[in-house]
Amino acid sequence: MEHQREQELLPPLVAMVSSPGMGHLIPMIEFAKRLTNHHNLPVTFIIPSDSPPSKAQTTVLSSLPCGISHIFLPPVTLSDLPPDTKPEPLMTITILRSLPSLHQTLLSLITSHRLSALVVDLFSTDAISTAAELDIPSYIFFATTANNLSLAFYLPQLDQKFPSEFRDIHEPLNIPGCYTVHGKDLPTPVQDRTNEAYTCFLHHLKKYKLAKGIIVNSFFELEPEAFMFLQKNEPVVHSVGPLVNQDNIDNESEFEVGLKWLDEQPLGSVVFICFGSGGTHSSSQTNELAFGLELSEQRFLWVLRCPNDKVENDSNFIANSNVDPFDFLPDGFVERTKGRGLVVPYWAPQAQVLSHVSIGGFVCHCGWNSILESVVNGVPLIAWPLYAEQKMNAVLVSEEVKVAIRVNVGEDGLIEREEIASVVKRSMEGEEGKKVRNNMMGLKEIAANALKENGSSTKQICELAHKWKGVAIPN
Repeated sequence: MEHQREQELLPPLVAMVSSPGMGHLIPMIEFAKRLTNHHNLPVTFIIPSDSPPSKAQTTVLSSLPCGISHIFLPPVTLSDLPPDTKPEPLMTITILRSLPSLHQTLLSLITSHRLSALVVDLFSTDAISTAAELDIPSYIFFATTANNLSLAFYLPQLDQKFPSEFRDIHEPLNIPGCYTVHGKDLPTPVQDRTNEAYTCFLHHLKKYKLAKGIIVNSFFELEPEAFMFLQKNEPVVHSVGPLVNQDNIDNESEFEVGLKWLDEQPLGSVVFICFGSGGTHSSSQTNELAFGLELSEQRFLWVLRCPNDKVENDSNFIANSNVDPFDFLPDGFVERTKGRGLVVPYWAPQAQVLSHVSIGGFVCHCGWNSILESVVNGVPLIAWPLYAEQKMNAVLVSEEVKVAIRVNVGEDGLIEREEIASVVKRSMEGEEGKKVRNNMMGLKEIAANALKENGSSTKQICELAHKWKGVAIPN
């Protein structure tokens, strides 16, 4: 009892655990900024890994406001795992092997702070048991859609209902709290139920009910049916989005040529092509994309990575930095498209590019962070999903809220140049593109309102902040 009183007198602190990589860390940082800047609630990030901190991590974390600190846990070893281990098990095992260090770190923090909450991402749910040992309430930060969360809760029933693989089911799936979706559009980890990634997915789902709440980086007005369904159940679900990084890029000098080129283009005339930090294509698909852009006769800015013919769709786990991606372009492509097209290798400051007035469309892999960045900037999408839950996201933006045109994939898995040219041209010039553009501009305004003073997401963040600070919510 005496210890409890002493804890109550200590200043509050929220701890956040993000799995390896930047995809979940970035939106969690934006959430932390809201807590710190608007509610004076300090946050400490605890970062597990199997290697020393990356340059991207240290750059981002060292630039945060003084109310946000970070602790890197000692790297764990994964050398005993097979080289072809899937990303989901890799991240999960990294967290599991980091739990002893996490326990010690939390013990250290509670000597000087009242740990109000431990917020974990969807691959760090094993940390919930560690928090429970120390009587720290746990919350899950769900860095994608409420519809995907509805699917997650229903997946055990789907697993029992259908003996075959989901991708082989021909009729649409009716999932409570989710739009109608075909089995082939379900997330990659659930497409092969014999795979360790699927087992890993189910492992985390079982932990969701142990959390005090789930924090979703989306906004109520975008997915009202899903949020209304989820709010009828437990744990409590909070909509806090759209949380995207809109800070100025410190290393924008690396992209000076690209920004200068964009400045010279007409308003809303450029298609931006970027498939996230991990998206890659085969050599043949890269070739088709190049010819498709050329055939479209539209202005474009293309972030080009080396093709990957071995590990489908994901460059996060392959190393090709010593290879020039321009070597894989069709002969004469750069010369033939000079003036109306610009190809840049590996990287561009996506948030900054999407906010540029010359950008009129975004060929996107449908990662949720990228979709939200496009919504915040009012840029219509061309949906080209690759892996993870991106096909589910593509259904949302193209069929439900109609702010995207989705590419059609051929029977051989290839998106042909004629299809690419057609979709790009329709998006930039056609009547269909005009409707999508108008829908996106309307959604941009709705998204902005969600984070205004009395917006739906602002109220949810305020509720969490006051709960964690231990004070009443003002009327």
